[in-house]
Amino acid sequence: MTGIPRIPIVAFVGKSDSGKTTLVEGVIAALTERGVRVATVKRHTHDDELDVPGKDSWRHRKAGSVLAMVSSAHSLQTVRSLERELTLEEIAEAAAPYADILIAEGFKTLAAERIEVSRLERSESIVSAPEELVALVTDNPALAPAGVPRFELDDHAGVADFVARRYLMGGA
Repeated sequence: MTGIPRIPIVAFVGKSDSGKTTLVEGVIAALTERGVRVATVKRHTHDDELDVPGKDSWRHRKAGSVLAMVSSAHSLQTVRSLERELTLEEIAEAAAPYADILIAEGFKTLAAERIEVSRLERSESIVSAPEELVALVTDNPALAPAGVPRFELDDHAGVADFVARRYLMGGA
């Protein structure tokens, strides 16, 4: 896609049940309230079907369609067959006409910059190398590497402010 401006990508990573989805929901809501158009992508680590088996779009894909779409008056859902996994940059390029930022949930191995979410009851360590972190959201202050901003798990507005400053206003 040429001529489409690039949009920033921020990945929220962490162990299972750390609170990533709850935080991402809050950040999306806070950014949307400010007029930011947010696209999201969730990393699906299982190799099973994303589409609903037996539904018409699933049947179309099983018959050979490389792109199945379901359209209604207010939304368009697409499921595309891939020969390889897309990079976050490629996903952001597809989202760029519709969004100002791409928020990725998961993608521990594909994300260059990450905001890690860590809950003490789930983990006593972080999954990211300190140099990969742009922020840490945790209830365990001892996990925060020096110089990495830390937020409480329920500070959705603070994390949204950080994301807006860093990715949408051009500064940390």
